Amino acid sequence: MSGFGVAGELPAWGADGRSEMFFPEEAHAAAPADFLQELPSYRSVLRRRAGPGGGHDPQGSLGARAGEARGPQPEGAELDARPLREHALSIAEKRRLRDYQQANIKYLSGWNQWKRTSSKSWSKVLKDIKESLSYLQLWRHDIHSIEGKFGTGIQSYFSFLRFLVLLNFLIFILMFGFVTFPTVISKYGIFNSSFAKISPKNTDSLCTVYTPSGNKGLVYFYTYLKDLLTGTGFLETTSLFYGYYAIDAAVLRNVRYNFPLAYLLTTFAYLALSLVWIIKRSASGFKRSLVHDEDQFQSYCNKVFAGWDFCITDLNAARLKHRSLQYELQTDLEEERIKRKIADRTMKEKLRIYSLRIFLNIIVLAVLLGCFYSIYKATAFSQEKSNNGSNTDFQTNLLVQYLPSMVITLANFVAPQIFSILIRFEDYSPAFEIKLTLLRCVFVRLANIGVLLFSLWSQIHCDDDNCKACGYNYKLYPCWESAVGQEMYKLLIFDFMIILAVTLFMDFPRMLLVTHCSWKLVQWCGLQEFGISDNVLEIIYGQTICWIGTFFSPLLPAIATIKYFIIFYVKKISLIHTRKPPGRPIRASSSNFFFLVVLLIGLVLAFIPLGISIAHIPSSKACGPFRNFNTSWAVVPHTILGFPTGLQMVLNGIASEAFAVPFFMVVCLIMFYFIALAGAHKRVVEQLREQLVMESRDKLFLIRKITEAQKCT
Repeated sequence: MSGFGVAGELPAWGADGRSEMFFPEEAHAAAPADFLQELPSYRSVLRRRAGPGGGHDPQGSLGARAGEARGPQPEGAELDARPLREHALSIAEKRRLRDYQQANIKYLSGWNQWKRTSSKSWSKVLKDIKESLSYLQLWRHDIHSIEGKFGTGIQSYFSFLRFLVLLNFLIFILMFGFVTFPTVISKYGIFNSSFAKISPKNTDSLCTVYTPSGNKGLVYFYTYLKDLLTGTGFLETTSLFYGYYAIDAAVLRNVRYNFPLAYLLTTFAYLALSLVWIIKRSASGFKRSLVHDEDQFQSYCNKVFAGWDFCITDLNAARLKHRSLQYELQTDLEEERIKRKIADRTMKEKLRIYSLRIFLNIIVLAVLLGCFYSIYKATAFSQEKSNNGSNTDFQTNLLVQYLPSMVITLANFVAPQIFSILIRFEDYSPAFEIKLTLLRCVFVRLANIGVLLFSLWSQIHCDDDNCKACGYNYKLYPCWESAVGQEMYKLLIFDFMIILAVTLFMDFPRMLLVTHCSWKLVQWCGLQEFGISDNVLEIIYGQTICWIGTFFSPLLPAIATIKYFIIFYVKKISLIHTRKPPGRPIRASSSNFFFLVVLLIGLVLAFIPLGISIAHIPSSKACGPFRNFNTSWAVVPHTILGFPTGLQMVLNGIASEAFAVPFFMVVCLIMFYFIALAGAHKRVVEQLREQLVMESRDKLFLIRKITEAQKCT
């Protein structure tokens, strides 16, 4: 009758020496049929069968569904192989089951006994290793402390920041190991290595002229400072930028290292690594978000009855866990309040709010167009003045160099402020408010990068006489890849300086005023809230710059790693001392997933400029590893031509339409299969959830009947 009855029975010995599970239906006599037909679950089945499409034999259907809820009866071997914690039994019953399993060992063969013992030992070793590694996790204690003090919503931001630190560190290891390190050891002859350099053929001599703007003679100190901030001068000739890697092969003890191919494949590798890692983390977050959104009542029950960790023995850890659960419940209640408010709206209120949202979105569109136009004009002006070579003073030159970065930063600062003001009048729930604000701000920031690159490429790739000889504007950009890398470098550095400046020169003075000044206006303003959406946008914007710029500046991930490492402590200090938590609680389960989705959008958008640069724009003939190829992608077919004939035929067949069409059909079939499988699993979950609800109603019904029977006696 009840699926919980399975958990209440102990295994017993069968005639064949295997353990069996006895269910209440089998161990006791059946109750009178009339009494069972009064159960709420039975009546629910009757009503459903009476509807359209209903069948017969409701009692059999009820028994079948109960059997599905219980699942197949496990065999003795399967029951013994499962850990005790996976059995839905009480502590006393688990102890008896453990004694039974230990007594059953002597009936096993020596091989099975060794297999069981080794399996348990290996599982214990893996568990101990996993627990030990968890203590080595970066910022583990800091993030747990933030979770307890400020809630899981803010904790999700710092966890997201830690993920980006690790991701950029791995990208740096890839680029350094396969690009920078082979170049350095071959140029300096370390480990008896050397390098091969092939002069470009069938190329105009004007295209091969490249004189980096290195510092010569007496150099003032501020010149080094300018070079450090702009990536020009002495930095332009270092391994930080694309122009440094002007070799065709590295030779180490008669082993030839195809450097152009390695450079391109490493670029694909770090993009693939980022994609796979983000999708993997998104999948786990999506499952948690799906379970939470499926049933709100289940979320309450999990937090109230199963949210506490009884392994906690430290008082501070208990306080942190208590605060974390408190914030989660506050978030649930706030979302329920917003949902009830939305459900109670009248038609007049709906028309008013929809009209207001349309008007506000028109304002948002106007702000976006203004930002794009300003960035385009600022980039064109900066490139024109920089390439004129006019002798200007240090401040003016630095201002011109950083003009696009300053305009982009100003747009990134002003537009989100406008959006955050407008979103308050659109009357959304806290979770959706963050998502919509994030999407708008992401579009602004990523589109700003796109407008900057479009402005650069419109000057690099031209159709006049300046581009006929080389395919690009070699007079203004003899090594255009390094120029693009310098722009990405300046964006990353300037973004970091803005974050530090806001914390030091805005947040701290405001905190001092609020703390020590009793003016009503100052107290009314108060401390600024720790905006999760704004802070997430900052690091997603920086990460997108890093993805795009790594091809043009291979060591840019190292700078990004250091940047995010410092930002973690800056944001932590700012959160504790200069800012206050958001007034409306934010849920971490949906936030983590949505942050990764937005980051995935940034990665996908980074594919576009990289794909255009690799496959469409001619590579520089004066610098870089692709001097002898028309485009960077041309190194792939050139390498394939050196393979054996059979391998060439296989690779050409894979790249042909005859392989692509069947492959696409097979992928579609696999996708449809998993979609159907997911639908079937969802239906089973719904049936099991319904069965649990019916069981609770049946228990209440039986308790009421027992009470009535006791009163009658």
